[in-house]
Formats: sequence, structure tokens, C-alpha cells
Amino acid sequence: MSEPEKSENIPDESAGEGKEIPNGGNPAKSREELELASVFVSDAQYNRNIFFDTSPRAVRLYLLYHRWFLKVLLYFFILVNLSLAVFEEPAVFPLPLWATMMVELLCLLAFSFRLVHYAKVIPPDKFWKDPKNICIIVILMLTLVDMIIYGALKATNYYALRWSRVLRPLLLVNVTEGRQLRRAFRSIRNALPQIFYVFLLFMFSVLIFSLMALKLLGKRGLQTIDGAPYFTHYLEIVFDLYVLVTTANSPDVMMPAYNASFVFAIFFIVYILINTYIFMSVFLAVVYNNYKKYLKEEVRQLVRAKRHKMVRAFAVLQEVREEGGEPVVTQANWNQVVRLVRPNIDNAHRELLWSVCDDKNQGKAAFVQLADLLNIEVITLKSRPHPFHSLCPALYLSAPSRLLSRMVHHRAFVIVYDIIILVNAIFIGLDEENPMIANSEWVFLALYLLEILLKLYVFEPRTFFSRHSFWNWFDIIIVVSALIATIINSAVKISGGYTSRQILDIVFILRVLRLIRVVDSIERFDPNTWEHECVLLQVVYYVFAMVGMELFKGKVKFYEEDSTDPAKAYCGNPLLRGTAFAQLNYCKNNFNNVVSSFILLVELTVVNQWEKLDDNLVNAMETIDNDLGTGQSAATNKPALMFKIASKRYRTVDALLQRMFEADLDPEDLAEDDSPEAQTGRNFGNPTFSSV
Repeated sequence: MSEPEKSENIPDESAGEGKEIPNGGNPAKSREELELASVFVSDAQYNRNIFFDTSPRAVRLYLLYHRWFLKVLLYFFILVNLSLAVFEEPAVFPLPLWATMMVELLCLLAFSFRLVHYAKVIPPDKFWKDPKNICIIVILMLTLVDMIIYGALKATNYYALRWSRVLRPLLLVNVTEGRQLRRAFRSIRNALPQIFYVFLLFMFSVLIFSLMALKLLGKRGLQTIDGAPYFTHYLEIVFDLYVLVTTANSPDVMMPAYNASFVFAIFFIVYILINTYIFMSVFLAVVYNNYKKYLKEEVRQLVRAKRHKMVRAFAVLQEVREEGGEPVVTQANWNQVVRLVRPNIDNAHRELLWSVCDDKNQGKAAFVQLADLLNIEVITLKSRPHPFHSLCPALYLSAPSRLLSRMVHHRAFVIVYDIIILVNAIFIGLDEENPMIANSEWVFLALYLLEILLKLYVFEPRTFFSRHSFWNWFDIIIVVSALIATIINSAVKISGGYTSRQILDIVFILRVLRLIRVVDSIERFDPNTWEHECVLLQVVYYVFAMVGMELFKGKVKFYEEDSTDPAKAYCGNPLLRGTAFAQLNYCKNNFNNVVSSFILLVELTVVNQWEKLDDNLVNAMETIDNDLGTGQSAATNKPALMFKIASKRYRTVDALLQRMFEADLDPEDLAEDDSPEAQTGRNFGNPTFSSV
């Protein structure tokens, strides 16, 4: 099945001009054709839905557009642009206005260059019809206008507002690489109508219960713990009961009524059951069903688009080897396309991909499989004999040695050390001053060192320390560092000198970090499924932080512990005098810089005490695979070359989503009879390879 080495080279442009292949008489594919086909395959692999110009110049620019260093540069400038809030007024680390303006102008130039590059690779009519391109242009223009106005007003000592800062995170959403964030926004937008109907019903329930509370408790002369009238104003009751849904003011809000009579507790229990549990469950069900519905439709479109791209790639590469035969792709061209799409994989990996496609050894296979196969991360492992096997084979292959090898390979070995880690966690939480507890750390360190030595004895060292064996490196670094730090700390104690708090802190941190190792054995979600939601949350936080800083900066002030300023009692704002906000020393919760703004937004996101913050501020302002390696074992003989799937994760989120909804897709979505006639003007059956 393997081809001669010369067939691996990509031919130049002259290769297609009159030069014929000996068997079949078909001309070799030119570099331009191979590059075009590789672009289609790469777009299918990463689910990029870009309608680019197929001219040779545009294809080369398109390949350059997706080079990794340009993407890294783009994200670098986006990060710098977002980080300017740390240095701009109100600043954490103040910089001169001209400095931040120059950096922001440099970022705008980088974004403009990226946009112009994108405009060169797609037809003009497609470029101007794409909403995200228009959005980026508008953001860049508005930001430039705001910079000019703000700089002019500041130069003349007038009050100025930087309103364009709220637009910065939208650049992250609208760049070509932000399609996962746009998908998340679309899913939220599509789910909002159904959520809105449930929210109206929920608010109707809150209003009805608030009216009942007013009639039941308003005339009884009850008071709160602060001496204020209890449940006498309808709007205040609505707010208190709404907060009760989040449990932030429970049980405080019900205590005056409960103290008056236990019968009133029934009212609050019924309210909590209906509005906290039933309605929140309905909200969750509606969000899930709508999110799944629209996401499944997007996945269906992704599958169709992927197959269409692969059909177009086949249309570029296809050859008819004999009169009346079906079109095929030669293995030589297949190898060249794979080298262009994934230049980092070796010949053995390519042969493996071909073998998987042509599993029946017929010399042909479904071409559309290639994009999915390239999404699987495969590690090539060379089987090497263990050094002990070469130095003392009799001992290494003895019965006790083979028994030890089987024990280390067994799942029970991993479980035992997971239990040891959990027991260590219990000991970490106990009193360090107890000599038995303090000395137990040496026992755990000895057990961890024994684990590493046993693995090094069983697994071939170079495989054990391969670059893909993250947890092996993690174990070595943490255990050895903890051992060194513990020895240093014990030596300092024994010498009768001072006890280094810094060394002790390092020891404690390393002990806790060692517990992270147990997650390798726990089934968990792929980070790809939630990392984009985290970025989306940061986008929302950033927008609210910028708005809050412009509106409320300086409204609440924080004073250091040793400050004698009388304004410290009310956070520098007379409107907060005597409020729970000032009494609870919440003065540091403010919008005076971007860091405190983010912390405040996080506090408002969680439940506890959010209503006090809000009220007073308004008044003032998966199991993954165990990477032990697959080195030479004393018990078995292994082939010289092996392949291993790196993990159960997928290289792209789209591949994971396709796998999740595979059972829900219609059969025609997965059918292999896509017709490319709309693009190629020619109809053919299932695209196939040929090993000829």
C-alpha cells in the first residue's frame, strides 16, 4: 500500500502540463489543485464555513490567513486591547493617556490588517453581506471616533466618557475564529422567546404571592430585626419574595412572620416549593430543550457543510483510471493532501489513516471519512526494550518480576493509590502541630516515590517521560518538589533556627496540588464543552464592568484598616451612612477599577448576600486515558510500532457536538450520496480512493 518516497513530494505547477502518470494516462495534480483540495479538507476538519475565492492567489492568501502565528498574533492584540482597562482611568496601574491611546491605536491597526486580509480571500459581495464583518468595521470606526473625542476633551480639561470600551469584547465574538462564541450567543437568543413566556408566568406567581403576603401580614404591626415595618409596602414585598427565590435572604425574610405564628411558615414553604423548585425546574427544562433543539439543527447543518466540502475536495482530486470506471483519488494524491493538511504527522501515521479508510483492503474507501479521522489525535509509539531487560534479562523476565509488572498494570494499582491520595487529603486537613500527623507526611511521600519507582521499573523510561504523558511529569515534579521542600523545612526546624513560613506554605501548596492527580481517574466533561461558555461569561462581565466603571467610579471608596478618616464609616458616601452595606464593611465592593468591578460582578452572580450589595449600591450608585505509557512489559512481546489514541477528547468542539447528536440526526444527514453538481457541474457516486 505504501508509495515510493518521491510520490510524497508535492509537484510544482508544471506537473500538470503534459506530464502523464504511467498507469492510467491521467495528468498529475498541480500544486494549486492540491492546495485547493487541502483547503476544502481543512475547512471540513475544523468546520469553517467560509465562502472563499478559489483562484490560486486567493487560496494562498487563505492558507496564510489560517496560519497559527497569525491567529496567535490576533489573540495577543485582542488580549492587549481588553487589558487596557487595567491601565486606563479608573486604573489599577495608571499610565499616561497618550501611552494607552497609542497601544489601542496599534491594536486597531492589527484588527484592520486582519480584516483586509480576510477581504482579499472572499468575494466582495460575500464580504459586505457578512454581518460580523460589518460589525467589526463599525466597532473600529466608533472606537476611533471615541478616542479622538475623548483625547480632545481630556486635553482641554473637560469631562469625558469612554463609551466605546464596552465594544471591545465584541471583537472577540466577531472575528472569524470566534464562531463558537457566536454559536453560544445564537443559542441563547433562540431560547429567549420561550424563556420569556415562562418568566412572565413566574413573575405573575410572585406578584400574586406578594399580594397575598400584603393582605396576610401587612396589618399585623410586625417589624424586622432592624425595627422597620414588615411587609407593608407592595413593591418591597415583591422584591423580598423575588430574592427569596434565590435563597439569598432565607430564612431572614420569613422570621418575623414565623415568630408571630408558625402557621405563616406554610405560606413561605408553599411559595418556595412553587417558585424556587417548580419554576426553576421549568426554566431549566425550557432552556435545555430549546438549546438542544437549535444546537442540533446547527450540528445538522455542520454535517451537511462538512460533507459538501469533502465532495468539493474530491471533485478537485478525482481521476478516472479506466474507461467507464468510477472516479477515484490515487493514494499518491491522497498522501500529498494529507501532508498539506497535517504536515506534522509522519509516514506511519498516514499509512494508518489509509488502512483505517481501506479497512477491507479493496484499494478504495469513503473519502468523506478523512476529515473525521484527522480530528482524532493519535500518538505514534516505538516499542523499545526496557534498560533492565537489556542489562539483566534473567532477573527482569523472572516470575517475581512478571508478577510485579502485572500488579502495576492492573486497575487495582491505580485504585489503591487513589485511596492513598484521599487518605492524604484527610491528613492534610488535620492539625499540623500533632507529631503523628506531621510525621505521616514522610509516609505518604515514601508511598508516592515508591509508585514512581515501580512505574519506571515496569514502563520503558523514554515512553514514561514522553511529551504526551502529562500526568507522569506532573507526578514527578510535584512529588520531588514536595520532598525537597519538606527536607528543607525539617532541616530548618532541626537546626534550631527560624521556621520559614514561605517554605511551609510551599509544602502545603504542593501537598494540595498532589491531590489533583486523582481527577485522572474520574469521569469528567471535556473542557472543550465549557471553555467557550466561560469566555462568553467573561465577555458579559467585561461589558458590565465597563458600564459600571463609567457610571459609578468613585461613588464608593475603600479605606485601609489603619485609616482614621471619618468617611470610612460610610464608605466615603453619605448616602451609605448607617446602611448594612457600610456596617458589613463592603466598601471594597465598588466599580473603582476593572479588578474590583469583576470581583463585584462575581459576588453578584453568586447567591449569598447579593441583595444587600445590589440594594445599597443602587442607593449610592471526563475519565481520560491513563498516560502511563505503553512501554515494553516483562510479560508480553509487543510490535515495533504502535499507535495510541491520545485521549477521548475531540480536537474540535464541532466534532464533539456531531458525536453527541449523531443518534438524533436524520439518515439523510449522514448519507454518503451528496451531489456536488451545484459546484462542479458533474454528478458522481460515493467518493472513493484508489491505491493505484
